[in-house]
Amino acid sequence: MSAQLIDGKQIAQSIKNNLKGRISALKEKGITPGLAAVLVGDNPASQTYVNSKVKACEKLGLFSKVIKRPANIDQYELIQIINELNNNDKIHGILVQSPLPSDIDELTITLNIKPEKDVDGFHPYNVGIMLLGRGGLLPCTPHGIMKLLEYSNIDPSGKEVVIVGRSNIVGKPIAAMLLQKAKNANATITVVHSRSQNIPEITKRADILIAAIGQPEFIKGGMVKDGVVIIDVGINRIEAPETNKGYRLVGDVEFDSCFEKASYITPVPGGVGPMTIAMLMENTVKAAELISSSL
Repeated sequence: MSAQLIDGKQIAQSIKNNLKGRISALKEKGITPGLAAVLVGDNPASQTYVNSKVKACEKLGLFSKVIKRPANIDQYELIQIINELNNNDKIHGILVQSPLPSDIDELTITLNIKPEKDVDGFHPYNVGIMLLGRGGLLPCTPHGIMKLLEYSNIDPSGKEVVIVGRSNIVGKPIAAMLLQKAKNANATITVVHSRSQNIPEITKRADILIAAIGQPEFIKGGMVKDGVVIIDVGINRIEAPETNKGYRLVGDVEFDSCFEKASYITPVPGGVGPMTIAMLMENTVKAAELISSSL
């Protein structure tokens, strides 16, 4: 058996194309959805992510604004920036790019973003709405995974889903989403993590395996059963002297060995990554719709 690739780029483009009508409807009312990204420090990966988000906004005709500040910014000044964006009618979505300097508390920063502008879906209000199954602004990467499954006609209902990783950004929210009593959910969930024992025995049970542990090629072919659906969230750099860049990108799944056993698998890059940005665009448009409807 060899797997069918789940093309995240193609699905992400379909989602962005579907946003165009909603964006046009807002513009007819004089509203251009606006996204503000706050970038602290000079982390190269963060700069790349923010640039990708800005380009996505430009292609869809959204307004975007990037605010760059040095790594020695203090927390109070960062909160002041967020307050200004909260009160800026041109901005419907605010994201503060992680990671932040160690002396800044990320939760405090998140709490200062208005929930209706929290397009990352990290504010406790939005997390609570998600847990209740009431929609709201959902975290982008988990929501992107849900869309990958939906667009690929993979129904999680009644399936055993094993999630490797328990982060607040991916592991916990995707578990909550797949657990819902709702269409394209209703799964049986197992979460494994750094303290779990007998991980290969658990991952072999998975009908759907979601790898989000941040360890290069952690999941090997011998850890999964035939016919498994594999969603690889990881993006890791490993040394590759034979390449021009001196490195290559790999996921949390050892692709070649798992490809031979899976029925469906996401590539890295080109799988989950494009979906995260597509869902950020979705959240920005949705935030603009919700804010404008409440005026």
